[in-house]
Amino acid sequence: MTTELQGAPRTYDVRTYGCQMNVHDSERISGLMEDAGYVRAADADAADVVVFNTCAVRENADNRLYGNLGHLRPTKLKNPGMQIAVGGCLAQKDKGDIVKKAPWVDVVFGTHNIGSLPAMLERARHNEEAQVEILESLEVFPSTLPTKRESTYAGWVSISVGCNNTCTFCIVPSLRGKEKDRRPGDILAEVRALVAEGVLEVTLLGQNVNSYGVEFGDRLAFGKLLRATGEVEGLERVRFTSPHPKDFTDDVIAAMAETPNVCHSLHMPLQSGSDRVLKAMRRSYRQEKYLGIIEKVRAAMPDAAITTDIIVGFPGETEEDFEQTLEVVRQARFSSAFTFQYSKRPGTPAATMEEQIPKAVVQDRYNRLIATLEEITWAENKKLVGEKVEVLVAVGEGRKDERTGRLSGRARDGRLVHFATGDRKPRPGDIIETVVTYAAPHHLNADGAPLSHRRTRAGDASEAGLTPKLKGVSLGLPSIGVPAPLPPAEGCAL
Repeated sequence: MTTELQGAPRTYDVRTYGCQMNVHDSERISGLMEDAGYVRAADADAADVVVFNTCAVRENADNRLYGNLGHLRPTKLKNPGMQIAVGGCLAQKDKGDIVKKAPWVDVVFGTHNIGSLPAMLERARHNEEAQVEILESLEVFPSTLPTKRESTYAGWVSISVGCNNTCTFCIVPSLRGKEKDRRPGDILAEVRALVAEGVLEVTLLGQNVNSYGVEFGDRLAFGKLLRATGEVEGLERVRFTSPHPKDFTDDVIAAMAETPNVCHSLHMPLQSGSDRVLKAMRRSYRQEKYLGIIEKVRAAMPDAAITTDIIVGFPGETEEDFEQTLEVVRQARFSSAFTFQYSKRPGTPAATMEEQIPKAVVQDRYNRLIATLEEITWAENKKLVGEKVEVLVAVGEGRKDERTGRLSGRARDGRLVHFATGDRKPRPGDIIETVVTYAAPHHLNADGAPLSHRRTRAGDASEAGLTPKLKGVSLGLPSIGVPAPLPPAEGCAL
């Protein structure tokens, strides 16, 4: 007998792997599940429904998923009423193979039909057989779906999905599809709705935010969108990720510099510093253009913190190519970097290229890259010792906070700050001003008493255990259990 028949609502747990887009999709999945009558499981191991939201970018993604599915098999055998669903990029790639390899999986859904999940779960239960539904194009823009946000103070807002680029190492375009842009009014409506719930910081999200507007023919649309977010009253911080150097225009730099609530932090993927490797990657820019962007950003915003992505060991990369990457790193002076050892992804052109680099060579170069980066990030962070920083108090940023007695959060430039609280009691979502006393390669410490503490609506919501939940459009999907009472006729919902 299922928990539903016993009168208790069915519970769910969402397990997320991958990029910010996956994290945001998981908020949509949670919103859909709760809109359909499920409740989040207090004990994840005892959930009635477990949803895996997968990534397919890294080589070990398949092993990780099937390993986790294997661990759940004994639980499923003991509890036949339990359901397992697999979605995300790996589901889009493997399709029905997932059920063949793990026949105890109940539902497989892709990146284009997240909104179908509740109906597929019900269909699988009714028919007592696995349901696999993978669409090759977007069914509905994800941001029209109900959303359960994970944070009281910060929110992701998708401005586009999909990608029109053809980078030879990347599987994302084949899994996420061609770029689809949201209308600016819809984006700003979601931002305003989040701010009305107390959110202070919004990150505009897309596979390539700089090409935003391609669908409606406005090459300068992204810069205009940044400026428009500056007019949203109560919104204190705006970030965006990820841009692409080939589409990055001067008007975006001007918008960043001239819009007070747009943070002076920029994630600008490099991938390689070698023109020859960039060409093989089909990255439509070269070293000179990349460094030119960095120079313009620093001229407009000297305090800008610039982060990046770098791949080591791309097929055919020579020692000279790698040295070019190190040279760009030295000139760009990144505040941090996401670094990757190249791994083959089936279905990408790079996977079949000749001159695959031996693992030992890739590892050696990777170690040297990390050493160079840490030397630079440490030196850049040391420049901030003695400086005042504004910190948005966060949850889960500091793994050692309980032991050290500190709290953690992000400065406006995105740097991680661990700070002493003194006699103050800041809550997640509150704003602290403090002074940096120590710098490490990956974080800053502020061990003196805070200069100020501003209580915020986001902090109030955190203290009350509330997170924003935007209703979205339910698409007429079925729900389970007793319908929820109608909300009072006030407030804002999308």
